[in-house]
Amino acid sequence: MPRQVRLFLALIAVCLISLAGAASAQLTDRQSDYYQGWLSTADRAESVIEANRASDAALENLRSEINDYREDFNVARSANTDRIQTLEGQLKALGPKPEEGSSEPEDIAQLRSHLNEQLNSLRVPRIISEEAYSRANGLISEIDRIIRDRQKKELLERGPSPLNPVYWKPAWVDVQEAVRALANETIKNLQTDVAREQLHQRGLGILLLVVIAGVLLVYGRRWSEVGGDYLRKLGGRGSGVWTFVISLFRILLPWLGVWVLVQAIIMTGVPGLRGTLLIQNIPYWAAIVFFYDWIGRQIYLMGAAQNFNRLSAAKITELRVYIDLLAMMLILHELAILFEQIENISDATRAVVSFPVIVATALLLLRVRQVRQPARLAEQADVESNARAASIYQVIEFLRRALFLLGIVSPILAAFGYINAAEAIVFPTVKTLVLIAALVILQRFFSMLYGWITGQGEAARDSLFSVLIGFALAILSIPVLALYWGARETDLLEAWSRLLLGFNVGGVTISPSNFLTFVAVFVIGYTLTRLLQGGLRNSLLPKTSIDPGGQNAIVAGTGYVGIFLAALCAIMVAGFDLSSLAIVAGALSVGIGFGLQTIVSNFVSGIILLVERPISKGDWIDVNGMMGYVRDISVRSTRIETFDRSDVIVPNSDLISGVVTNYTRGNTIGRVIVPVGVAYGTDTRKVETILGEIANGHPMVLANPAPSVVFQGFGADSLDFEIRAILRDVNWVLSVKSDMNHEINRRFVEEGIEIPFAQRDIWLRNAEVLREGRTPKPAGTLDTTPDQTQSDPVQMTETDLDSGDGDEL
Repeated sequence: MPRQVRLFLALIAVCLISLAGAASAQLTDRQSDYYQGWLSTADRAESVIEANRASDAALENLRSEINDYREDFNVARSANTDRIQTLEGQLKALGPKPEEGSSEPEDIAQLRSHLNEQLNSLRVPRIISEEAYSRANGLISEIDRIIRDRQKKELLERGPSPLNPVYWKPAWVDVQEAVRALANETIKNLQTDVAREQLHQRGLGILLLVVIAGVLLVYGRRWSEVGGDYLRKLGGRGSGVWTFVISLFRILLPWLGVWVLVQAIIMTGVPGLRGTLLIQNIPYWAAIVFFYDWIGRQIYLMGAAQNFNRLSAAKITELRVYIDLLAMMLILHELAILFEQIENISDATRAVVSFPVIVATALLLLRVRQVRQPARLAEQADVESNARAASIYQVIEFLRRALFLLGIVSPILAAFGYINAAEAIVFPTVKTLVLIAALVILQRFFSMLYGWITGQGEAARDSLFSVLIGFALAILSIPVLALYWGARETDLLEAWSRLLLGFNVGGVTISPSNFLTFVAVFVIGYTLTRLLQGGLRNSLLPKTSIDPGGQNAIVAGTGYVGIFLAALCAIMVAGFDLSSLAIVAGALSVGIGFGLQTIVSNFVSGIILLVERPISKGDWIDVNGMMGYVRDISVRSTRIETFDRSDVIVPNSDLISGVVTNYTRGNTIGRVIVPVGVAYGTDTRKVETILGEIANGHPMVLANPAPSVVFQGFGADSLDFEIRAILRDVNWVLSVKSDMNHEINRRFVEEGIEIPFAQRDIWLRNAEVLREGRTPKPAGTLDTTPDQTQSDPVQMTETDLDSGDGDEL
């Protein structure tokens, strides 16, 4: 009751605030009745939580009821948002409310009062819904905490040890009584007139169901193979796709036969309460058997596809037997749980019945761990496998070690009385291993399907699609693994609901819905931008007189603007309110400015390059001693292709702040300089005339301005001349230079003009001293001096390493 009093006072306060705005905000009758029902449920939940005596099933039902209220309140607290914003905008347009002692026109005052009344009538349900949502959220959290504490206590609770012989005979008696009770119940029901009447009335239908079940069980697999032969005619033979589909039908049709047979037995009315509960679980147990057998068959097919490199056919056959036995252990475990629920047996009987199943399952896990290829063959398979396969088998090796650990721990825990803990370890382990195997099989199937559709074949298994499919399957398997290892369905639903509500980042709520909306709108905008760029680049701009550099600048600028607009539209459509992030963004911008100042500088420089266009795509430039053609200009860097066909990435800031020589900016006209040297004594005027004729005779040389021949001076070895000419296209400078050199050599040979080369005369000082120092030995005398070159390296001095001009001797 104190909570109701506080809530009532809060409602009165809200109403008083509304009255201050000259309006009375009240809930509708329907909303009031619904809210009163919620208050009754919430009070009852608080009493149950405080007492902490309700069963888990009762708590789950109460939680479900509260969760329905919470979902309604969640919808109500965000209702009429647009209308409230509209009314707030209208009130803001009227200006601030007059202060005390001042007045405003009567029409504006009436309008302000009317708007406040509407605004308060919309705000009150939202305020109450917000409070009720918070209360419901807290109650659900408390119920979940109670259930989790009970599960933890039950998991760590120690019961009677199954190794105590005192409990064996009572357990055996309980099992016998359960079997006897089941048989007596069935015989008693069979002898009743009601059962006979049902058999008489439903006999034909029951017989038909039995016949259908028998046909499916006997001919189901054969029909699957026949259907597979028909499907292979559609294409994809050899891809493995239809083999996988047929394998599913091989277990689906027999399972349908089991289900039909169970329905026929239930229709007879012969099974009693115990028999009905037992028979209703048979389809589930049959599904376990068929599924585990299917897993073993798929493992065998995968091994055959790999020529049994990892495991031999005998080893895989042995592994299939163990998998089928593990399925039987799971069924026995489920049967033990059902036995406890039906007969309400003691903890000692429960421990004695479950212990053999736990031990057998652990031994089977240990046997599965020991199924491996001989060391020699395994090493050979490692050499033949690729990196991806090696990583997979590293995971398998880790699982093998985990199996060994769990296989030892579980029986020990069960022996000391921790039956619940042992069962919570060993059986989820089996299910997890089978789930991992199923994920690998599904990934292989989707890869084969992708390879068949795209025509890649076996190469599709190592493609990016295969990796993405594996990642998606792993994400989807997380809820299943959580259920295997003790999570409740309500826990998963609660996590999912909280995920749908999103999380708050700096006042901005990000949920899967608005995030997916943002991604979808941005992808659409990005695609349209790329299509527009393609149209400009290939269709529109080539038909204009804009040079290639300008066309590239327009296309790049269009891309940046389009991406910016796509992001802006995506933010607006997704409903992100970034106003609350303005201060945070301002603070971060300072730190980012210092940390990323080089990147920002390059980005701004890239924009300047695209706008001012001091260089363009295709220009021949020289920057920092690197010469080449501009191939691409991005917002961060520029790619230059040098004359030796290597790419040089130059930051854009270097192109803006440094000295850049652009040989083809505006036009391709440029100058070529060809140096020539002739021997001393040659007629310089004759050389000048010949060189002028050569320059004027080349087709790439412009006549205006005319080429010139310059007598540069007297060199050390020659008279130095230069041809200086303006070319139509400076990109041909090397070809022109080569052509002129060929022509110069031909004309000089014809005219008898010598092209000198460097010569040096060597003078030896004190030559007679050198002659006296080397005295010839008498004939027939052997030189006994040891050969130093055979034992020690030649001793070199610093002068030997001096890099001269190559003329010293």
